[in-house]
Amino acid sequence: MKRTALLILAAVTFAASLPAQTPRKHALLDEGWKFHLGHAADASTDFNFTIANLFSKTGKATGTAIDPTFDDQSWTSITLPHDWAVALPFENSDNADVLGHGYKPVGGLYPRNSIGWYRKAFTIVPADSGKRFSVQFDGVFRDCQVWMNGFYLGRNESGYVGFEYDITDYIRFTQENVLVVRVDASQYEGWFYEGAGIYRHVWLNESESVHIPSGGVFFHSKVTGGEATVSVHTTVVNDGLKDEWVSVQTYITDRNGKVITKSEEEGSSFVPAQAGIRSHVELTLKNAHLWSLEDPYLYKVVNVVRQNGRVIDQDRQRLGVRTVVIDAATGLSLNGKRIKIQGVNCHQDHAGVGLAQPDYLHYYRIRRLQELGVNAYRTSHHAPTPELLDACDSLGMLVLDEARLLSSSREYQDQFRRLIERDRNHPSVFLWSIGNEEGYAQTNSIGKRIALSMLALQRQYDSTRTSTYAADLGNVFTGVNEVIPIRGFNYREKHVVAYHRDHPGQPIVGTEMGSTVTTRGIYAIDSVKGYLPDQDITAPWWASTAEAWWPLAAENDWFMGGFVWTGFDYRGEPTPFQWPNISSHFGIMDVCGFPKNIYYYYQSWWTNKDVLHISPHWNWKGREGRNIDVWVNSNADQVELFLNGKSLGKKAMVRNRHLQWSVPYRAGTLAAVATKQGRTFRTQVQTTDAPYALELSTERTTVLADGRDAAVVDVLVKDKRGREVPDAGNLVRFSVQGDARVIGVGNGDPSSHEPDQCAPGAWQRSLFNGKCQVIIQTGKTVGAIRLEATGEGLRPAAVTIQATAEK
Repeated sequence: MKRTALLILAAVTFAASLPAQTPRKHALLDEGWKFHLGHAADASTDFNFTIANLFSKTGKATGTAIDPTFDDQSWTSITLPHDWAVALPFENSDNADVLGHGYKPVGGLYPRNSIGWYRKAFTIVPADSGKRFSVQFDGVFRDCQVWMNGFYLGRNESGYVGFEYDITDYIRFTQENVLVVRVDASQYEGWFYEGAGIYRHVWLNESESVHIPSGGVFFHSKVTGGEATVSVHTTVVNDGLKDEWVSVQTYITDRNGKVITKSEEEGSSFVPAQAGIRSHVELTLKNAHLWSLEDPYLYKVVNVVRQNGRVIDQDRQRLGVRTVVIDAATGLSLNGKRIKIQGVNCHQDHAGVGLAQPDYLHYYRIRRLQELGVNAYRTSHHAPTPELLDACDSLGMLVLDEARLLSSSREYQDQFRRLIERDRNHPSVFLWSIGNEEGYAQTNSIGKRIALSMLALQRQYDSTRTSTYAADLGNVFTGVNEVIPIRGFNYREKHVVAYHRDHPGQPIVGTEMGSTVTTRGIYAIDSVKGYLPDQDITAPWWASTAEAWWPLAAENDWFMGGFVWTGFDYRGEPTPFQWPNISSHFGIMDVCGFPKNIYYYYQSWWTNKDVLHISPHWNWKGREGRNIDVWVNSNADQVELFLNGKSLGKKAMVRNRHLQWSVPYRAGTLAAVATKQGRTFRTQVQTTDAPYALELSTERTTVLADGRDAAVVDVLVKDKRGREVPDAGNLVRFSVQGDARVIGVGNGDPSSHEPDQCAPGAWQRSLFNGKCQVIIQTGKTVGAIRLEATGEGLRPAAVTIQATAEK
């Protein structure tokens, strides 16, 4: 029987040092994998998986790729994360799901591409016998089965929630161990690009039999004045075969590791074999340094497990002390400061790499969003990768963390529980979402009952937060909406005022707002190529432009704000087009993170920066004398527009709007001069000459030589006078010198069928409206990395990045 020890201890503040590091190990298992496609409909090319009687006897694996002695030398060597779908060619299809997934030939219609086999050999030294071992997968798309040395571990059905298996009983200490994963991407889970494969990290965990399990620590804080009380709940399990006595002690350190406070050292607690105990301590932080969007300060909570005075386990997690209040009349407050949600929805693919993003890319994308003025991120519609939440914690970004499906079945309740236990200690997570647009259930009694079950589970595992649900409904108060604590609106912004009038006690947030469809650098509809004008003018029937929803949110205190659909373009869902379109148009930025013009609308009203932006570009040869529709986005008080020095008039800048002029085209300089609170600033666009020279830029001049770090390099072209050419389409080729490799290229063209992943030594990409992007990943050698770009008739360019020893 499991026993529970409940300890509420006073905190003691003093200078002290933490105990030496724990015997626990958490080692990446990303390198040295072998990969081969299988076949969902042909057993002979699926390594006999469906015809071998694998489950008749424990450990039976003979004649299949599961067999530890199987020869995989001819398989492809890979390093995780890995998305095999991104490297597949595009393939036209009339099937709606294939369209939604970006015309990649994966899924039930493509059995030849929908099974992937992974094998990993590794050793464990005999000195570690007696320890507990587990293998942890952060994310695999989709259905996967796992074997260790031929012994079956289990099946995971979610493409997004991580999972873990204890492998202690199957370890071999005198020869190699072989981990085998069969991934089946035949079944889609979403209606957008989902990739295929082991696209997140894999870890090998090692601990004593008595240890803190994954998800076994839950902490939260309450702030009163300048003082914070931190409640820490810790579970310790005994996976061994004999009863043990242990003690648990909790420390809080500052960001540099200095102990600020710790619990009193408790006496030993009895932990029965195959059972566990729980402890609860409350620690006080005087003059607490709060976590905020502007100053995302992170403490550390360290739980130490001792046995006879010896440290046998130690769990370290980051703590952000903050207070979140959501009120129906005043919206969201963080640490007593009212905040309007300026959010975006995002899927998790990026140009060039698909879902298999190096950790750095998550930080890169969050910083790009913050430059725009975004303060909140909705993980639509799935559990995010842990590194994304780490980035949001570190950089100061709120997160709406979403369950994949509205369902109270055992499988989906388990997925929701795993999501909450994994993510509940992240200060960035301020709200849960129990689902999105469940048309078959959201308005009926079934949906209401499911929602009540999910809300009960959420409160069981995290009573400090509440939930919303993303409803594509107007002024409707049935089903899920009757019981959801916070009403989420997907579009339907015209009904928000009436809904608030009829239900004034229910807070409102826009879970999906806007959804303008635009193509970067394009200024006319092209239904053949699948392009849309790069202005805030076109939206699907269910959605709206930016200017239709944001003023409503900005001007009403009870409207918490909302999440734009979407922050970045993503693969699949090429609304309103089909083939040759292979990615969406919804993004404020394209799939590379290059801004579209709508970016500057939001930046004008979401930041305190001086924003002044003219669109379109001024290269319109052949259209002399014809009127060009000119937009100016700014947060100034007044803007005056000039063409070749001649004033085209002044206009007052109405808050949360934009300005427009109709200008007869003449080559030259189109300039805008803005005045704001007595200050003047200006910008201009010019007619350029032909492309002349390539230019490379990156935010990183130093990277880690750890085999995992990465750098994003943007590519553009300039004319002889050094002006960026906005409509260039030159083909650019790349080469790398030093210990690094290119892992992906992209350009933001939603109809480009160029490969995102090229053969070694043959990396290339065309510019799309003047830009493209290349992503490089480091090796393990310290030294200079030089990326060179060349193009026919263009002056080449290079950038040098220094790879340094890991800190």
